[in-house]
Amino acid sequence: QVQLVESGGGSVQPGGSLRLSCAASRRSIVSVNAMGWYRQAPGKERELVATITSSGSTNYADSAKGRFTISRDNAKNTVYLQMNSLKPEDTAVYYCKADVRYRNHDNSYVRWGQGTQVTVSS
Repeated sequence: QVQLVESGGGSVQPGGSLRLSCAASRRSIVSVNAMGWYRQAPGKERELVATITSSGSTNYADSAKGRFTISRDNAKNTVYLQMNSLKPEDTAVYYCKADVRYRNHDNSYVRWGQGTQVTVSS
């Protein structure tokens, strides 16, 4: 069963914007700790784009600083990635990641979204 549901991907021209969202929607999930966005282009390794803690502290890859903004809504267990000034090199499949805690479990587990395609091209 899918743990994280992603949406918001698509095709845009260079300089355009997209907003990705990812929701941990299962009712057995009682809390979400760190969340983040990663991306993977064909033939390349998956790389970190941005992360955000439960308290709102953020971290960005150098390639994302100044252009991307990660945020979260704890009430909805949802993380967002606002992407502005997109470049062709941003083209990749974007994956949501979250450390989730389930009912009756003390420890957390890493879960991944299904991925959403982002294509930046003229």
